[in-house]
Amino acid sequence: MRAAKFKYEVGMQQFIDKPCHSIFEFTKPSLLSSALKLHLFRNFRSYVASYFKSPLLRSIMEFPVIFLGASPAKIPAMYSLMNYGGYELGTWYPQGGFYELIKAMVHIADQLGVKIHYNAAVKDIILSSNDAKQVRIESFKIHQEIFSADEIIASCDYEHMESLLPQKLRNYSESYWEKKTFAPSSLIIYLGIKGKIPQMKHHTLFFDAGLDEHLDEIYKDKSWPKDPLFYVCCPSKTDPNVAPSNDENLFLLMPLATGLEDSETAREKYLDIMLCRIQKHFDCPDLKDRILYQRSYCVADFKKDYHAYGGNAYGLANTLSQTAILKPSIRNKKIKNLHYTGQLTVPGPGVPPSLISGKIVAQEI
Repeated sequence: MRAAKFKYEVGMQQFIDKPCHSIFEFTKPSLLSSALKLHLFRNFRSYVASYFKSPLLRSIMEFPVIFLGASPAKIPAMYSLMNYGGYELGTWYPQGGFYELIKAMVHIADQLGVKIHYNAAVKDIILSSNDAKQVRIESFKIHQEIFSADEIIASCDYEHMESLLPQKLRNYSESYWEKKTFAPSSLIIYLGIKGKIPQMKHHTLFFDAGLDEHLDEIYKDKSWPKDPLFYVCCPSKTDPNVAPSNDENLFLLMPLATGLEDSETAREKYLDIMLCRIQKHFDCPDLKDRILYQRSYCVADFKKDYHAYGGNAYGLANTLSQTAILKPSIRNKKIKNLHYTGQLTVPGPGVPPSLISGKIVAQEI
């Protein structure tokens, strides 16, 4: 934890806000001396193994990096900083659910005079010479509307944004994206449960199956898992606002390979698998019969709602070859006033890095 704390503080104070245009941003003596202690060139699995012998403890320490997009054997040991964030700083929950953060951001935007167009899709970037001059949107209320802009910041899926441009003005070709290693997609099941589940806590990670087998199915085989690991969240244990007083609110999350064929049949199959293991572990054999509300979200939804490449849920994998200056650029190299933010560019996947990405671009402009 002391080493992880060092990495976390160095990362947050010296690395994470770099625009990553050039390697020279990282050549200050203080940064170089810190880099030696960050274990950039050691893999996470061997690093964890040097501290822990128990297979269960190794799995618990390795689990956070699954969402960074690769096996722990291919993720730099620098990312032990995630364990410091999770175990030492703690997991924080906004009362009312994560949507409260979105409402707070909208409130700030309103105060600053920002106009948000809801249910509107960007259909085109209108160009003049080397400038992006206008954005064309389509919405349910107004069939088409065009807005002029001095600067355009795209926070949607990077590959989708580039697909709106002529090929000669894109930063990257289709073959570039095909060769990239993506973080997983996910199967998410939202459930409303009648009655309480007394033994259940807010967070539960199911490690009652093989970690490496599931990782291979995500990153090597690109297949639906035979015996998946998964996460269960029960926010009604913490927050009285998310379910009726005598009931529970659950969501189940199972990491998946991108690009899978997604169907309701597959979703139901894996809901049954997860529910069987939950029922056994928490001694609640009637759980399936107590479902009052059910909704699922998976690969096809990430593609439809977010144009997410391959249905990814977490952006590009944070492998060493896809870190810092090796990530997609935050600026279009041919259109001088077009910029990119989000989980497919720097600093990387996750809500905090995506927000920081917007801050980096704002500072650049």
